[in-house]
Formats: sequence, C-alpha cells, structure tokens
Amino acid sequence: MLLVVSAKTGILLVNLGTPESADPQAVGRYLSEFLMDPWVMDIPLPFRYLLVRGLIVPKRSVASAELYSKVWDREHGSPLLYYSREFENRLQLELGSSYEVGLAMRYGNPSVTSVLSAWKSKGLDHIVLLPLYPQYSTAATKSSLEWASQELERVLPEVSFDVISEFYSDPGFLKAWEEVGKASLKNFDYDLLVFSFHGLPARQLKKLRPCGQVCLSSQSCCDAITDLNANCYRAQCFATARSIASRLGVDPEGYRVAFQSRMSGTPWIRPYTDELYETLAQEGIKKIAVFCPSFVADCLETLEEVAIRGKKQFLDCGGEELRLIPSLNTHPAWVDAVAQMVIGRVGRQIPGAPQSLHPIQ
Repeated sequence: MLLVVSAKTGILLVNLGTPESADPQAVGRYLSEFLMDPWVMDIPLPFRYLLVRGLIVPKRSVASAELYSKVWDREHGSPLLYYSREFENRLQLELGSSYEVGLAMRYGNPSVTSVLSAWKSKGLDHIVLLPLYPQYSTAATKSSLEWASQELERVLPEVSFDVISEFYSDPGFLKAWEEVGKASLKNFDYDLLVFSFHGLPARQLKKLRPCGQVCLSSQSCCDAITDLNANCYRAQCFATARSIASRLGVDPEGYRVAFQSRMSGTPWIRPYTDELYETLAQEGIKKIAVFCPSFVADCLETLEEVAIRGKKQFLDCGGEELRLIPSLNTHPAWVDAVAQMVIGRVGRQIPGAPQSLHPIQ
C-alpha cells in the first residue's frame, strides 16, 4: 500500500570519507581533517595538533597516497565514493519520490553541509540520519551523528530528524552479507573464514559506560551481547561475525575474528589481523576467505589492506590463497535492507514493500 504524502523524508547517508585524489597533497588534507577530530584522536588539542600536523600528516601523506593509487580507478576515482554514489542512486530508485536520498562524508566531499543546503528547497518534513557504520563507535558513529545533528540544526532548524545509529544485528544487513558470502564462497574450498573489522584504540572502549567496567577484562567479555557491553564496538563486531557465520552454516571452529588498520603508539583492540595471518599460516591453514563487515563499501581498507597487502603477507608466511569477500557495495539485498530500515523507522510504505517490517535496533 502506498501512503500518499505531500512532503518528503530526507535520508542522509553518512560515510567516513575519502581524499579527492590519490595525490599526496589531497591525501594530506584528508588525513589532517580526519585525525584532528577529537573523537578520532582523543587526546588534548595542543598534543593532537602537534602530533597530527607536525608528525603524522607530513610522514604519512606520501606513503598513504601510494596505497590509494593502488586502488584508485582511472574512470571512477575513489572506490568508496563510487560505490557509495551508486548505492545512493539505487536506494533512491527503491524508495521512490516520497523520499530524498543524499550521500555525505564526515570528512571531505560531498560534505554534510552541502547536502543539507541543497535540501533547503526540497520541502522536507523529516530527516533520518543513517551513518553507514554497522557497529557503533565513538570515533565514527558518534562523531558523524554529532556533526550531522549540529549542521541540521543550523541549516534546517525547522525540520525534525531521527537517527539509526547502528545496524549490526539488522536481519536485512545480515541477509545481504549471507548472499554476498554464499556467492563468493561458491567453488572455493577454503580452510577457514576470517572476519576482519576496523580496529580502535582500546582506551576508547574502556571509556564507555557501563562497558568500561568489564571491557577487555577477560577472553570471554565479548562472547555475548549483555546490558554491560550492548554499546561496545568490539562486542558488536563479534556478534556480527557469529551471526554471519551461523547464516553460512559455519561453526565457531570454522572462523576467527580480528581487527585491522591499527596505528602505533597505543594498544588497540585485539587480536590483530596482520598477526593472525602469520599465526594461521604457522598452523597449516592454506586457504582463507576474509570478510570485512565493518565496511559496507569496498575501500582502501578492504581492497589494498586485505586483498593486496594482506594477501601478500599470508602467502609470504606460507599460505596459498587469500580471497577477499566483496563488501555489500550495491548488492540488491543491501539496497533492500536499508530501504526497509528507513520504512520501518519512518512508517511510510512504498509500492511492493512487505507489510511486516523488522524492528530497528
């Protein structure tokens, strides 16, 4: 049933961001904006400024630009931006004219401010903020929501808004990974699945309440979601892996969970993906398939860090094959999943949509 409305609901999709090019200067600007965010680099401003502007950006701009150049598409540019734009277009088609879908990046372009400014003439009566991070973290989710909320109140103060802050347990999200996984694993005689999530400094988890009471206090602290760890990024990552593995018919001995993309200087959440590659090779594991379910679109962290650098490391240690399972990107099941999240939250029906909608966490 189609509910006819005169106004529109805006769906603001927010992802982390990407440099405008693989040029060191563009990468440097992106790194500076990203790392100067106090939710990302949670140290006092004077020390953050000296560390980021004086050490990290000058040192990493050229090296990071070389990494970006390995995955930069000559025609489409940044894979993250390309897949996100395609997803935006397909979600718009799926939702129809009662909705206005917009993609913004927390850092870089298209900016949250530019999207909201373009929406001034759209006649929106409500907006749903959807950060595209399945698991909640202060560094990504909270930062994006705070910035988007601030700009919403400044640019469109008359429009109400709602938030979907995480969706790691959403049935549609899990179904999409199941479909992508089954298609990618077909005819691949793997020995083990690896679920590799983006890492975070351990201190960021310990600051959470009430998670900080038990965080990282034992090997089993993330074995189940409880009232204490319900908003814990690491616990949500383990829950995501358990759910996807179960849907694929893989028992707990058939997969491992690890965390990638760490920086030096402070302890990050363990186990580390790069160390796991070496451990698995030493254990005689020859063929692995790697899922990266903290990303909904392929990007530097999947295409270069896992499919290129990770694969080389695993093979150098004695492994025979590492297969990256593609991210959700523009898969129809993923488009449908987000459409149903939005419909379930807003309560507006579109043609052909099921009457029974799953709840939003």
